[in-house]
Amino acid sequence: MKRYKEMCLRQKTEGTNEELIIFENYVKPPIPEGYKHVCGEWNNGFVIERSSDGSQFVWIPVGYLEPNGTLDGVLFTKKFGRRNYRNNKFFECEYHETLKDELVLQLESVKKYGGFYISRYNISKSLAGKPQSVKGVMPWVNINFDDAKEVASTIENNEAVKSHLTFGAEYDSVLEWFIKSNARTRIEIAENSTNWGNHWNTKNPPKKVLETGSSKEWCTNNIYDFAGNVGEWTQEQKDSWYYIIRGGDYSCDGNFFPVCYRNYCNSFFNSGDTGFRATLYIK
Repeated sequence: MKRYKEMCLRQKTEGTNEELIIFENYVKPPIPEGYKHVCGEWNNGFVIERSSDGSQFVWIPVGYLEPNGTLDGVLFTKKFGRRNYRNNKFFECEYHETLKDELVLQLESVKKYGGFYISRYNISKSLAGKPQSVKGVMPWVNINFDDAKEVASTIENNEAVKSHLTFGAEYDSVLEWFIKSNARTRIEIAENSTNWGNHWNTKNPPKKVLETGSSKEWCTNNIYDFAGNVGEWTQEQKDSWYYIIRGGDYSCDGNFFPVCYRNYCNSFFNSGDTGFRATLYIK
């Protein structure tokens, strides 16, 4: 198979008659207008940068992943979807995520392009008060879920690209890519993230939130601070009242709160150790 040839695979979803068409063109990430490729390849962190402000995003090659994720909380047969690393209960009264609106659009985009982009850094605030994904600044914290969702949606919105607050299906697809690419072990994902994040029990921990991209040791496939430093709001829910925060933070031990850990808070909760990322929907 040629590197850039689109190959169409038909997969029957277990227990249904639905056929999903997956284009295996994840090896050639699309570069939206107004962005440029700055470093990395599809298999180790393909980074694009927005010309207007230097914000950077990393390509997640979903087509490369194992089909062990879920979109409905029941069947774990999807390359794009949530993963259950810690025996969580996935159903409507526990952890759930509804396949509608932006998530449906992202799923269609992933089928078309083979992956999606996520912010390389936790979102921060520019001097002009605008959201950005850049290195060397303090993450945007003390923000509740509703505001994080609103801010994330304003990062990009044009004819080619729309941004949104990260979904659980996107977050776990990133984690699965770390494992599949041998960048991190399953133990580092599911049991102990101490060595690759700003955690309370990290060697010589600073015991405070640090600037984005502070340590190369906390970078995986060109994505910084996925584990530790600040927790990250996602659009996954628990029950009907709580939204899920992932990744742990500087005040947590990396062995008790590894990167896959699901914490939950009501939508108006905010603190100095909780921030967020944004993902891009390529139209």
